[in-house]
Amino acid sequence: MLSHLSRSMGLLCSRNRRYNKQDTEENVQDSEIERRIVQETEAEKHIQKLLLLGAGESGKSTIFKQIKLLFQTGFDEAELKSYIPVIHANVYQTIKVLHDGSKELAQNDKEFSKYVLSSENKDIGEKLSDIGSRLDYPRLTREHAHDIETLWNDAAIQETYARGNELQVPDCAHYFMENLQRLSDVNYIPTKEDVLYARVRTTGVVEIQFSPVGENKKSGEVYRLFDVGGQKNERRKWIHLFEGVTAVIFCAAISEYDQTLFEDEQKNRMMETKELFEWVLKQECFEKTSFMLFLNKFDIFEKKVLQVPLSVCEWFKDYQPVSTGKQEIEHAYEFVKKKFEELYFQTTSPDRVDRVFKVYRTTALDQKLIKKTFKLVDETLRRRNLLEAGLL
Repeated sequence: MLSHLSRSMGLLCSRNRRYNKQDTEENVQDSEIERRIVQETEAEKHIQKLLLLGAGESGKSTIFKQIKLLFQTGFDEAELKSYIPVIHANVYQTIKVLHDGSKELAQNDKEFSKYVLSSENKDIGEKLSDIGSRLDYPRLTREHAHDIETLWNDAAIQETYARGNELQVPDCAHYFMENLQRLSDVNYIPTKEDVLYARVRTTGVVEIQFSPVGENKKSGEVYRLFDVGGQKNERRKWIHLFEGVTAVIFCAAISEYDQTLFEDEQKNRMMETKELFEWVLKQECFEKTSFMLFLNKFDIFEKKVLQVPLSVCEWFKDYQPVSTGKQEIEHAYEFVKKKFEELYFQTTSPDRVDRVFKVYRTTALDQKLIKKTFKLVDETLRRRNLLEAGLL
């Protein structure tokens, strides 16, 4: 009896020791989890949240890709290859828009004859338009590249391309059309430049964490940049991101003053940008949020503004040219900049006048300029943080 009791107590003590050991291990794990949560929460406090906003086609996503190239590790080979179907789709979509646009102009324009394809290229055009209508695009072969190049060089397509602002022709059109042989190589791997030109509409929300000073995170701020789709149907996804934002980077494509929206061809893109900027400025949660306005696509603007008067846009109808060449380009740019500045100060209530507002001239495809711009943004925000902390 006693020996049985002794054995039972021994088993019980053994179990207790085992349970105590398990409890200790679980407690250690719990403590480690809690420690990490505290550590991550503390780290999160030092991350500045940036929101990249703007209308569709404003160049936001190109800037986002530049940040990845400039301040992170860039794109590895697998990521570069993942852009092949996107780039090939851009090629097929572009030639379809141009082909279908030439047919429309040939039917409706008073100078219809210059938009009529040469007889030997009509079948090629129909075939490529059919491919461009599909939901899944084939890989770009040498044969297809040859057909596309032939059609691209047709005088009617070139005349149509000259009126691309009326037809939703993407900005990447000329670049990809001039590189068809390389893009159709069986061993083709996209370059960084190809990726920057590649156009795919942002849906949902994408984010990236970076520091403009490089790898040494101790010498500058760490930022988390959020990019969201700019088309109207994507904007409902913005609202939940509005809390706790350090700065809004608003992209305005200043070259698009004579173009209409992809999703609404009755709406001028610049007027849409104006209304969107005004709406964002009025949001209560941005009361103390810094605003960085990127007047983007300057490279296209400086070529266009000498050909197409700013006054074609309702917002700029009071514009008066004063010169030619570079002087006129600068005058036109300063006029547009002033319009945005006036809108900012008219929309900003008196209790928000102390928030930071900066305007930058940008070309999203220009890596050196984007790097310089983000370093300036970083300096501005760090200075603001020091001021708020009473250290300046």
